[in-house]
Amino acid sequence: MLEATGLMVFYENMLALNNISIRCSENQITGVFGANSAGKSTLMYALSGIMLDIKKKEEMSGGERITITGQIRYLNKDIMDLKPSKRAKKGIILCPERRRIFKESSVLENLRIGGYLATPSQAKKTLDYVFTIFPALKKLKNRIGGFLSGGEQQMLAIGRALMAQPKILLLDEPLLGLSPLVQTMLVRAVKEIRDEKKISIIITEQYARPVLPVVDYAFILENGAAVMEGTREELMNNPDVRSAYFGV
Repeated sequence: MLEATGLMVFYENMLALNNISIRCSENQITGVFGANSAGKSTLMYALSGIMLDIKKKEEMSGGERITITGQIRYLNKDIMDLKPSKRAKKGIILCPERRRIFKESSVLENLRIGGYLATPSQAKKTLDYVFTIFPALKKLKNRIGGFLSGGEQQMLAIGRALMAQPKILLLDEPLLGLSPLVQTMLVRAVKEIRDEKKISIIITEQYARPVLPVVDYAFILENGAAVMEGTREELMNNPDVRSAYFGV
């Protein structure tokens, strides 16, 4: 469904992604695990196309030179040069790290902003679904986003991404800074979204253990390179991976 081959991203003199090849098949949850600065967010920016916008802004401001090479294919079509807005219209939707909701807008306003690509009927149906999978948001629909807890903001960020009608959802470290109880609830929601809506999901995390039960296939990143891949069973049976990423 979505596949990157030989993907490389250079920031001036720093290599952020080094010849990465990654794929996510239809109705699959793919995990990408790695320490801070391993390249997880850069990968998500590259897949979503946002890296092209970052590159353009740097060029216009005379800032850091960014080079992107390799191939990204979606539904067997090359999208390497496709703008992020056009990728979004095709169903590639990013839920960024650290939520990045509109903190001065209400929960309902945030969700409606996320539904700009949806038809009125799609928006209504998806809004009902978001309130079903995250019932706390329905009770808080008139609350300003900046007054939500971290967990509530993450629910809102995922809900806003769902409003954009994704076919493949990119979740960049959705569990960051949240309590184990909230992490468990969000991981359960991720699985339900895949099972009920048939949305393919790529999820990045520093620690794999909370996400492991729902991941079908995973990649390990180190210093911008994919050093290992396999099913959750294969990775869990590797003692080095268990120690470094699963906390066992």
